[in-house]
Amino acid sequence: MLAKITVSDYMAKHLLTVKEDTDVIEAISKLLDHKITCAPVLNDQGKLVGMFSEKDCMKVVLETAYNQGQSGRVGEFMTRDLITVDADSSILDLAQKFRETPLRSFPVYKQGELVGVVSRTDVLKALISIK
Repeated sequence: MLAKITVSDYMAKHLLTVKEDTDVIEAISKLLDHKITCAPVLNDQGKLVGMFSEKDCMKVVLETAYNQGQSGRVGEFMTRDLITVDADSSILDLAQKFRETPLRSFPVYKQGELVGVVSRTDVLKALISIK
């Protein structure tokens, strides 16, 4: 049953995105306000160039402690090496991908376009849904 469930069935489709030049404190506030763990980072042309996650926020915390200031742009802290998944992939393939990496979410593409973000929690929701 799980093998028939696709990533697109459970991914977040309404995305909060940030720009590379967004102030990091503003970006962190957005993550907290929306109760999400990451946001796709888009360049001025609207293309995905990175992800800004809670882990990246920890870099901001450390930078703030060392430099006694809260400044910087998302582009300075975001993760640039992205692993993406296809919207039509099986949830089982996604679960395997999560097992092989410490990442907690992936950007989702369909026909070359960013269409969502999927997390470990989404995989668990899919598991519970078959009960």
